[in-house]
Amino acid sequence: MASLNLNAPDHVNTPIAQGPLAGVVVVDFSRVLAGPYATALLADLGARVIKVEPRDGDDYRHVGPWLGEESALFASVNRGKESIVLDLKQATDLELALALCDRADVVVENFRPGVAAKLGIGAETLLARNPRLVYASISGFGQSSPMRERPAYDIIVQALTGLMTINGDPAGPPTLVGESIGDVAAGLYGSWAMLAALYQRERTGAGCRIDLAMFDALLAMMPLATTRYLATGKVPQRVGNRHALSAPFGAFRTGDGHVVVAVLNTKLFEKFAAVIGRAELAHDDRFASDSSRKAHEELLRAAFEDWSMARSTTEVVATLSAAGVPATRIMDVGEAVDSEHAKTRGLFREPAQGSLDLPVPEQPAGFSTMQRGRPAAAPRLDEHGAAIRAWIGKR
Repeated sequence: MASLNLNAPDHVNTPIAQGPLAGVVVVDFSRVLAGPYATALLADLGARVIKVEPRDGDDYRHVGPWLGEESALFASVNRGKESIVLDLKQATDLELALALCDRADVVVENFRPGVAAKLGIGAETLLARNPRLVYASISGFGQSSPMRERPAYDIIVQALTGLMTINGDPAGPPTLVGESIGDVAAGLYGSWAMLAALYQRERTGAGCRIDLAMFDALLAMMPLATTRYLATGKVPQRVGNRHALSAPFGAFRTGDGHVVVAVLNTKLFEKFAAVIGRAELAHDDRFASDSSRKAHEELLRAAFEDWSMARSTTEVVATLSAAGVPATRIMDVGEAVDSEHAKTRGLFREPAQGSLDLPVPEQPAGFSTMQRGRPAAAPRLDEHGAAIRAWIGKR
């Protein structure tokens, strides 16, 4: 594998700090979200990620929210990377890019199918030069699809996979998930695939090509909905803040707000019925199984809300939790980010010295061999250009 950043401080190169991907070099031609999210996860684990950008930089450098003149969104998904500006339409810059890929373990691109080849950095070209290379292409619909030429934004993929049709209130329209989940799904599966390919290479000595589509990744993250359709032939519909197969499971009213309750088996239902003073419900044939409870969901909702609306959310949660019934109040994003859980688990890292005053995410898995929480910053445009040119001997 290629070497780490030789300019890194000594304490970063200790085994506890390096991470499991120490020594892996990733050349990242991707932009916006799916590709950069995948490579940010690799950087979190110690890989050296070299981001190749056009003269105007990644599109996300020009999208807010802003901290001064810098994009917080760009900083979040490009943490811990290096930046070099290359114009691949210029022969000298293309030569430099090829030399860089010759020394890489992984190359990532998320152009429309065929564009990377036209630019001179297609999989066939790079794998012929570097047979041990893992070459990952992330696109909307993959390299071999009748939709391969279609533009793919997150909302397009959410619409085409059916996700929007199972999200939202049953009486309302199909609803967009409030996060770019299609891009994030592709990023997650992309990083997973690259790691698997690197492990395969260690056993076989050969690299490979990875073809990942946003559509495929998002559909793969819908196992409950797709299995229900495949098993029954019935198309899943929107159920709002409820479970599609069991009850009581979802959001319910309290005296001062809402509470979420999750009852997914008969033992929990017995506890639930006892807590709300309706122990007899556990012996009613209408509520004897998950499916029968779902069929009589409105009766259970009425029984529960008769009890819960006479109490505060805090009291409802405390009483149910004490009985072992999963329940919680609903927090907003700010409360989740600022929670003691997030702080204890180290889910956001402090800014690196000299970078934006912005905490950035940390990948969520804890490794006994890796120090978490080291400060990380996104690179300024072409910040590492000179050092990278020197590293590959192309001044």
